[in-house]
Amino acid sequence: MIETCDHEAPVVLDRREGPYGEVVLRGHGGLLQIIANGTFLMDTSDGRSERLLVDAALGALDGRAAPSVLIGGLGVGFSLTHAAADPRWGRIVVVEREEAIIGWHRAGPLSALSERALGDPRTEILHTDLVGYLRRTTDTYDALCLDIDNGPDWTVDESNDGLYSPAGLASCHDRLTPGGVLAVWSARPSTAFEERVRNSGFHMVRTEEIVVARGVPDVVHLAIRAA
Repeated sequence: MIETCDHEAPVVLDRREGPYGEVVLRGHGGLLQIIANGTFLMDTSDGRSERLLVDAALGALDGRAAPSVLIGGLGVGFSLTHAAADPRWGRIVVVEREEAIIGWHRAGPLSALSERALGDPRTEILHTDLVGYLRRTTDTYDALCLDIDNGPDWTVDESNDGLYSPAGLASCHDRLTPGGVLAVWSARPSTAFEERVRNSGFHMVRTEEIVVARGVPDVVHLAIRAA
């Protein structure tokens, strides 16, 4: 873990305007930070939550061989690199709508973190919007690991609200194989979201806490599609 030097001012390394607004990559005391439309998304300080998101999904599966996983959101790459480091996963697909973030990983400051994972033959990066992809694709996965917002009740922008709606959860349900796992990261628990998940045909709905260095725990919402 890289320690933050609070006395150092953040430095903008790249700033892009895209179809979803502004996305910025900053350096701050040895950390790299991603900011979208003025909202802090994530940095390279820890990655514990992102890794546990992937582990929780794998742990909730039924021991099937080489399960496939769809990771919603590339971010700084913690979820991808953790999945690619585990030989138990089969196909690893990452959906990321921000072209800038993909570029920072392929040929930019974030490549040092994700170069090996991007070169893994199991890995595929899709430059597209997650909500639309889930609605139109016919591919199915054994696990969906979704981390595109600060949580179901705290989205980066309004266009993401549809992911957590009954229609969005129905798309998630359809994209999972029987017995597949839905795992959604959140900065705080949401009982309303859990209820919507139950009403969308999932069972074994539960919330696991992730202890963080400071503040209240993060959580992973987990649910299973009936076999």
